[in-house]
Amino acid sequence: MSVNSVFFTSLLLLNVAVAQEDFKPYTQQIAGTALKFTMQPISGGEYAMGSIHGNADEQPVHQVKIDPFWMGTYEVTWDLYEPFVYKDLELSRSGGSIESEVDAVTRPTKPYLDMTFGMGKEGHPALAMTQYNAIQFCKWLYVRTGVFYRLPTEAEWEYACRAGSETEYYFGDDEAELGDYAWYAANSGNKTHKVGQKKPNAWGLYDMHGNVAEWTYDQYIVDFYSHFEDTMADNPVATPEKLYPHSIRGGSFEDAVGDLRSASRLPSDPSWKQLDPQIPKSNWWFPEAPFIGVRLVRPLNPPTDAEIEAYFERAPIEDY
Repeated sequence: MSVNSVFFTSLLLLNVAVAQEDFKPYTQQIAGTALKFTMQPISGGEYAMGSIHGNADEQPVHQVKIDPFWMGTYEVTWDLYEPFVYKDLELSRSGGSIESEVDAVTRPTKPYLDMTFGMGKEGHPALAMTQYNAIQFCKWLYVRTGVFYRLPTEAEWEYACRAGSETEYYFGDDEAELGDYAWYAANSGNKTHKVGQKKPNAWGLYDMHGNVAEWTYDQYIVDFYSHFEDTMADNPVATPEKLYPHSIRGGSFEDAVGDLRSASRLPSDPSWKQLDPQIPKSNWWFPEAPFIGVRLVRPLNPPTDAEIEAYFERAPIEDY
């Protein structure tokens, strides 16, 4: 067994112990710092995924079974994400020292642009990271906390967004009400806003519609739902095998109402790196995607140590 495997195994033991706590909202502290974030319990269940009124990639509507998990109350903000990006900043917020295991986590290349794009940092959602970047951030959290955090699957994301609803938005079908729940093209001023300022859904999740769109783990496959017609899909996931496209959900501050619907699916695109001067292009940043962010998930029943290691250690696919 490799040293890396031993380290992941030791963390898993802690992860199992933590997962046996009561299934309720909690605050995750980052030891040695003032950093913290909150998680909401999402009970498992079944729901109808997709929309008969939506786009072709949202059909057919099909039944899905989802295991319980926690999801971030808010989109991940720069307050939490930036110490992962900049080691010096993490050191300053950790009393001048960090453990060797944390120090060994691969960090993003420093962006050559202001990745806030002048929209604000404190309390604002982190953005413009690649899916690989978002997953490595989850690894950093795992090493920091001993708790396995990851990206949601598409099916988990939609289930959590709907919060028991069967309407186009989690609050109903009336687009006129969207301004009470979301920052989008009509009210955002073409910028992000601090998280948690709009009304949450019934399960206590904020900004599931708008502000920034959110990564899922899935490969974006146009006809993926056709695999589950007339059957119950059990925690479905389109495991990513290609660099493009991956599925993003929720719509953003620059999107119109249709892209904010609970069932709406959008693909990542290589044009988001069109201005990147590097050859090959960065695995870490999308300089032309200031509208994509991340929200964390923690499964109630954590995976095995081998599954955790495989999730974090998958090599990045070289961009073109």
